[in-house]
Amino acid sequence: MAAPNSGPVLIRAAKMFFLMGLIAQALLPHLLPIATEPLPVQTAGTILFTAGLALAISARITLGANWTDIEQGAVGNRHEVVARGVYRFIRHPIYTGDALLILGFELALNSWLCLIVLPLCVYIRGKAHEEEARLAAALPGYKAYCETTGRFLPRL
Repeated sequence: MAAPNSGPVLIRAAKMFFLMGLIAQALLPHLLPIATEPLPVQTAGTILFTAGLALAISARITLGANWTDIEQGAVGNRHEVVARGVYRFIRHPIYTGDALLILGFELALNSWLCLIVLPLCVYIRGKAHEEEARLAAALPGYKAYCETTGRFLPRL
């Protein structure tokens, strides 16, 4: 049985295991190939990876001191609603960017392991829901902000 405060440690360990798997896969790129002529798949993957990375980085920069690592998941005393930059359009651009870059990475490797994004998205959706509940309880104006923005994609 896990210790009461082992959640952050387990999340960090899972992230490291996942990262090591990606690195290993990059060294062995012909794992479960999607296409025999992979250039279109790889091109799409490279575009998605780059877009996801740019989105996640710009969102992290925009958050500045309001950013809290996923393991902590706490709302600080000085945190405020951030509704500028990519946050004008979506509430969780880092999660969206991470999912896009992982999907893009797998497609760039022409691998059916791109499907790993599906369970990852289920996990991310749950984390976002928990995070939004904490933010709505702690930050004035967060509920109103949620009404004007999409969770992972911009509202049309």
